[in-house]
Amino acid sequence: MALEKIQNELISKGSPKKAAFLSHFFKTGKGQYGEGDVFLGVTMPQIRLLVKKYSDLPIEDWVQLLHSPYHEFRMAALLGLMFRFQKSKKDEVVQKIIFDIYITNFEFINNWDLVDVTCRDIVGAYLFRRDRAVLYQLATQSILWAQRTAIVSTWYFIKHGQFIDTLQISELLLSHSHDLIHKAVGWMLREAGKRDELVLEEFLDTHIHQMPRTALRYAIERFPESKRKYYLSL
Repeated sequence: MALEKIQNELISKGSPKKAAFLSHFFKTGKGQYGEGDVFLGVTMPQIRLLVKKYSDLPIEDWVQLLHSPYHEFRMAALLGLMFRFQKSKKDEVVQKIIFDIYITNFEFINNWDLVDVTCRDIVGAYLFRRDRAVLYQLATQSILWAQRTAIVSTWYFIKHGQFIDTLQISELLLSHSHDLIHKAVGWMLREAGKRDELVLEEFLDTHIHQMPRTALRYAIERFPESKRKYYLSL
């Protein structure tokens, strides 16, 4: 019953005008990275409020919502799973279930906002004190969203002053052909550089000639203009 209620409330808050904008913004046209995705036109604040309202929804209901064709349903599901994960700090069984759901559902976690909003605090958080080999496996998959999850999840490690996985996964992805990966790599390198600029500079000095231009621009965004110009001139 609660699952049906959250579905109905999400649908009721939809806006055709916003849906049209979001469909364009998230590249849902033929041949684009979000091809076939369907938007209702619900805003993130609205989704968050509803997820909070239905926070006690069973995990299996969140999974059912994740398997919906509607983008906002999938976002709500991932937020619901993320909040349940965070509430279950002392329950490793529940956290493992949610982690496993995440890394086996990239058919449905299939746009950059879905990844970016949730992977750090599920995948990154789960692996923080565990073997991180799975991130390297995700980085070498052929699924774009698994690869983006691999690098963006390291944001959790960066927050705790750990940069090695960010640097190593960035190296793996430098030759990637998609700009969504270039942006994610540059973004995570920039996040590392916020905490230790020398770490970022050393990475740039080593890999500058292999880095896609987009990744480089994202990585050096916070540098002083003179330093940005220096790296862009190399």
